[in-house]
Amino acid sequence: MDSRQVMALAAGAARRGLAVKVGLPLIAALMAFLILVGMMAGFGGGSASAAGCEQPGLPADDGPNGDGRQSGDAMGGADKDLRATQVAHAKIIDEVAKEGKLPGRATLIALMTGLAESELRNLKGGDRDSVGIFQQRPSTGWGTPEQINDIKYATHMFFFGGDSGDPPGLTDVPWESLSLNDAAQKVQRSAFQDGYRSKETQARSIAQEAGIDLDRPGENHPAQPGKNGTNGGGGDRKDDGKDDKDPDEPRDCEQQGSGKPGKPGEPFHDGGAGWPNGVKNPLSTADAIRKAREEADSHRSQWYQRCLAFTSIMYGWNSSGTNFAIDHYQVVMPKEMRHDGDRNPPPGALMFWDTGHRAGHVAIYLGDGKIASNDIVTPGEISVVPATDIETKWSAKYLGWSPPYYPNGG
Repeated sequence: MDSRQVMALAAGAARRGLAVKVGLPLIAALMAFLILVGMMAGFGGGSASAAGCEQPGLPADDGPNGDGRQSGDAMGGADKDLRATQVAHAKIIDEVAKEGKLPGRATLIALMTGLAESELRNLKGGDRDSVGIFQQRPSTGWGTPEQINDIKYATHMFFFGGDSGDPPGLTDVPWESLSLNDAAQKVQRSAFQDGYRSKETQARSIAQEAGIDLDRPGENHPAQPGKNGTNGGGGDRKDDGKDDKDPDEPRDCEQQGSGKPGKPGEPFHDGGAGWPNGVKNPLSTADAIRKAREEADSHRSQWYQRCLAFTSIMYGWNSSGTNFAIDHYQVVMPKEMRHDGDRNPPPGALMFWDTGHRAGHVAIYLGDGKIASNDIVTPGEISVVPATDIETKWSAKYLGWSPPYYPNGG
């Protein structure tokens, strides 16, 4: 947990009326304590923030110590009843988005916002005069309490704002060129500016359960940021030679190594490099490849968002010892073991991708251009697919390969 996540948690407590119950002085003291803890946690060698890249990866959180046991991000602490409520409300939000001919990205931003503000509950109250899923305030022009407690009304206001543009809705701000978090913040204008960022994994999980297509294009927004070489502004933008990067992808992320990146979609070929002497695992490379293929044949649904855990378990470890795949490559892996952009991995190598989210993705290269990857065909299952599928199906950025090295494996 970093300091921004701590602040977001404290903000959520305040919005739910905790300040009214226990008093502002105690809240201030609690926030100060939590922020201090978050800052101290950042000094640890396993800190997720150590990567130096703001938002890499998909699928998401591999859990503490890379053991594949979720840290709660997918459920956000919700029990069965709350989860059912969240799914039902997510469907209403997406219905309003589709009625407004908005893309799935708009739904994702709304879900992240609602989770941060109310856990996607339709609250009758909150901080000061805040009401409803998005904790909109009657005193700042969002509507009457009765109107705001109508989920369709509240969602329509979140997307489109007031008739005069005050308060502004999502479509009144340059949301398609902003990160998910910053787009939500432009609408909410919260004192906790990064409070929405940590809700993406949970929002995507809820959307999946609700049958919501977050990659759905909108009528006036046919291209999402980073998709098809556009910035999401309409699909007909000409290439002006300027940076057209996905706003949720980290900028200025230094990749070390001498590999020259290939083009997305180009085939992968077997390389002949071997493992350095320091690479030692409980199971051999041949055993790991065999186990990975057997796991794919089993169709067991136990690997949802557990990419790094999967690779380490195939090599005989109980856990990788690293929370995120992106960190395993960019922080834990020694520089001399990283082969940035090299599309000639040897069988058994770990292949890494950045898709613009926090955790990153990793898969085991099986040879002949194929990988064993979780979630790429069926959520939770391992499938044997062309390695190019991670780029073409997830619009991911291939980072490179490394030997199966787990210095913190346990």
